[in-house]
Amino acid sequence: MPKPFSFASLEDMPIIGILRKLPAAQLEKVVQLYQECGLSTLEITMNTQGASEMIRQLSDSFPQLNIGAGTVCKMSELEEAIDAGASFIVTPITDEKLISACKASGLPVFPGAFTPTEIYRAHEAGADMVKLFPAGLLGPKYIKDVQAPLDQIRLVPVGGVDLQNFCDFLQAGASAVGLGSQLFLKDAIAQQDWERLKKHFAAFVNKFRAYQAAL
Repeated sequence: MPKPFSFASLEDMPIIGILRKLPAAQLEKVVQLYQECGLSTLEITMNTQGASEMIRQLSDSFPQLNIGAGTVCKMSELEEAIDAGASFIVTPITDEKLISACKASGLPVFPGAFTPTEIYRAHEAGADMVKLFPAGLLGPKYIKDVQAPLDQIRLVPVGGVDLQNFCDFLQAGASAVGLGSQLFLKDAIAQQDWERLKKHFAAFVNKFRAYQAAL
């Protein structure tokens, strides 16, 4: 049984780290630093080799974190993720069958969408939050424009989000943001430069706390 997803943790630190194709040998160290810096929600993409085992391992080792599965496009991948103990599901697309299956399993689901019609369709199908992807082509203003008529829908922009602009997306109305390579520095991980990686994680946390304090 997966542990319940903590929306409170995500609201307190609205960053979803997206781990894609990280070598298994470096997994625990990277996630340890991630947690130490105050980040709380982590997505392992299902196109990562050994993704199911990574989700299972992290769920056991880091019970305070939200550990989910991303890039879920097929029912077979969803079944693997559920069996591994994922506490939430992220998809790059809107598939009503996948959304329904997540809801039936009691799992929060964040399907991907791009246009207002797709966003609303995902919401009506039962999405807990909608992954706006790719957000970099649209920018924060798009979030603000979409939220004007669709303010009941929680949006999570992914793609093109970085340290410089992530608070701009939040200020425009996003409920959280998702980051992959802009958060998990590949060269620092490859060189096992853990001090640099930890400082980079901390920069996101500190910037959000400063943004939060200024509200």
